[in-house]
Amino acid sequence: MSVKLFFIVALPFVLCQCSFSQTTDKKTITHMDNTDNKHKAYSRTDTSKVNLSEEEWKKILPEEVYYIGRMKGTERPWTSKFEKFDEAGTYFCAACGNPLFKSDTKFESGCGWPSFYEPVSKSSIIYTPDHSHGMERTEVQCGRCKAHLGHVFNDGPPPTGLRYCINGVILDFAKATEAEKKYKEDKKPG
Repeated sequence: MSVKLFFIVALPFVLCQCSFSQTTDKKTITHMDNTDNKHKAYSRTDTSKVNLSEEEWKKILPEEVYYIGRMKGTERPWTSKFEKFDEAGTYFCAACGNPLFKSDTKFESGCGWPSFYEPVSKSSIIYTPDHSHGMERTEVQCGRCKAHLGHVFNDGPPPTGLRYCINGVILDFAKATEAEKKYKEDKKPG
């Protein structure tokens, strides 16, 4: 079998690992940082579960965040500002503010979505079997509000061997200000 034929046959299987669904319209989904539009359920420190009706979610979330988080949508690959993003800090759920991933667990997977190898804590993520689109996958949801985040696969780097393939639309980010402050202080002359 030639190498070219191998790649033609293998490509659909590789792409299925981070498959995506789109709405019927061709609207581009872009990231919206929800921290400026805080609502009663959004908190980066509250750990209590958020139980809102879908009607309430629809009223308080930006359209793109609602589509991904509540309707289990998926943004188009390579459209997230976080896919090639490399700032130090913490990624939060854009729907509720729950801490999800630290930037030092982010890696370049080449799949088109931000990828991480480990969540902030065991309770920050919920794992759910996903049999949609004729595939067997594990969906990851926010441990606080159950928003759809993406999927986890067993092809990540050490130490976990996991790849959390996450929609950038459902992520907010906060820079590691303490680390940055210390770095600047250490660099001061004198």
